[in-house]
Amino acid sequence: MLYIGGDHAGYKLKEQIKTYLKRQGGIDYKDLGPSKLVPTDDYPDYGLKVARAVSQNKKHVGILICGSGAGVCMVANKVRGIRAAQAHNLRDVKLVREHNDANILCLSGWELAPARAIKIIKKFLEASFSREQRHARRIGKIEKIEKETMK
Repeated sequence: MLYIGGDHAGYKLKEQIKTYLKRQGGIDYKDLGPSKLVPTDDYPDYGLKVARAVSQNKKHVGILICGSGAGVCMVANKVRGIRAAQAHNLRDVKLVREHNDANILCLSGWELAPARAIKIIKKFLEASFSREQRHARRIGKIEKIEKETMK
């Protein structure tokens, strides 16, 4: 399952991404909001909804969109088990999946054209964690930090 959400600055891109996902078929997704443009909404609300949904099942992933992509990334990373990362290009997204086991992709609604965002999302969905020992060791360290700091 793919969860998607974003604030007012990410709303338009979110809707364009949903159109792409519908056309692809076979990609189960759930839109966690907003269902309409709300110019006064706040990115922490949607960042938390998507992060909580993804944290419930390790097989689930998410996409979050706000103005810069940074705000939703900060919020999502407050939830245990979440490794949210921004990606601005195909190399970034491949590395955050393969090396960092990112489970939420954070995008900029201000900076990314829909066609570029869709290429990045496609790569995010295709790539997976490499499971190389060095990367697994590093993820283990992140999980240890979570246990110590997110009580």
